[in-house]
Amino acid sequence: MYCFNDDSDFHPMQPTSADIILRQQLEHSISKYFYEACDRTIQNLLSHCRWYVTTDASAMTLVIECTDQVTNWRILQQIVPMGTLLQSIVSSAKIRVCPPESQGIPFEMRVDEIAVYRDMAG
Repeated sequence: MYCFNDDSDFHPMQPTSADIILRQQLEHSISKYFYEACDRTIQNLLSHCRWYVTTDASAMTLVIECTDQVTNWRILQQIVPMGTLLQSIVSSAKIRVCPPESQGIPFEMRVDEIAVYRDMAG
């Protein structure tokens, strides 16, 4: 028989200020490491987008918000090398590519799905 008297058994703990700061530092470090490991082509593409790394309980996500459809298409063409690089940094991660506002829906891929896309492209 189990007895649950404590509210924490039912609700996740609220993150402390330290938790939030540590998560932001982690996201910043992963972003910097990822960007520096990219080749010049991908760095140039990313410079035309708003991009950031976010973490939650399930996985880290690289979010890339594209300013126009051409950039969106070029980013999607580089998703396999970006995913391969990201997977070498974090094994459980996703990439979400967002087209310009009202010009389509975001494309999302888990890095453990890269082999499927590599095979399709090859």
